[in-house]
This record gives sequence, structure tokens and C-alpha cells, in this order.
Amino acid sequence: MVVFLDFEASSLAKLSYPIEVAWVFEDGASETHLIQPALQWTDWDAEAEAIHRISHETLQNEGEPHDAVARRMIDQLSGHNLFASAPSWDGKWLSALLRAAKLPRHALRLRNTDEAHAEAASNILAPVVPSDRLHIEIADVLALVEARRADGQPVHRALADAQDEQRHWLEVVAEAKAITQKIRRVR
Repeated sequence: MVVFLDFEASSLAKLSYPIEVAWVFEDGASETHLIQPALQWTDWDAEAEAIHRISHETLQNEGEPHDAVARRMIDQLSGHNLFASAPSWDGKWLSALLRAAKLPRHALRLRNTDEAHAEAASNILAPVVPSDRLHIEIADVLALVEARRADGQPVHRALADAQDEQRHWLEVVAEAKAITQKIRRVR
């Protein structure tokens, strides 16, 4: 199943670490977790806190142990297709979380959400669009959906941002299905 994942972090510095994670399955099932920092995680940026509005104190008081969150992720997400809008950053924080929990850092792999969009459009359109035009139709679907989306910025909370990625994917699926129906009516 397709899953959209997002992290919030202590900063964007080299030693940053994950402070919140959320994921949303294609069917809308979701989870979100505040993460208590591992002892070796000391980086903190007040500017990042001003953006995500999660204080270090909140993490200490309300967060779940980092190793419990990592194990939950492995349990719930293994075997699924994981996507993130910023896989290099989210992958860095996923790796930091897994390593701190003494789990294999590549136990879960993230791909770019753009790939999920293109694959969904391709899977839906391929049965009805000639192969020499498929890439054009996919590009048109992606561009049309992107143009319709509001120019809103990320909320910078993991669950809201993951839900937005899932909605974007669902919009691509719906548009590709609509084009498929139009093509079938013309035939």
C-alpha cells in the first residue's frame, strides 16, 4: 500500500534529529508520534521551534521514547511503499531514528512523492493510452492537478503535511481516472 510520511525536526543542521513523525496510508489510516530525543541528540534551533511550534519541553513531557517510535514504524510500515515530499531530509531523520534505536538504518526506505504521483497516473492511464503518448498524458495529469492545488505552504506539523501529500495523490488518481473515462467514451 502507498504511505505518505513526514517528519518535523530539531533544525535543518547536520546534527538535527526527528521530533515528530506521522504517516498516512492511501486509505486515510494514519498515525502521529512526538519523539522524545535520544540522549545523544542535543541539537536545537529556536527558529525551527518557531516554525513547528513543538518545544523541547513538550517532547520531554509528551513524547514517546525514540526507540518505541522506531519499532512502531518498522511494525506498521515494513512492506509498504513509503513516500515523502523531501526524501533526502526525511530519510536523514528516519535513518537517525532507526540508528538511535539500534535498528538497521535501511529497514525502511523513502521515495519521492512525485514518483507516487507519476506511478499512479501511469497505472491508471496505461491500459487506455497508446504507449507513445503515455508520458504526455501523465505529464498533463500532474500539471493539471498541480495547477488546481492551492499555493498553501506546509503546516509544518507531520500529520497535516502527510495528509496533504495523501490528498495530492488522491487528486492525481481522480484526474487520471476522469481522463480514462473520457477516452473510453470517445472509443
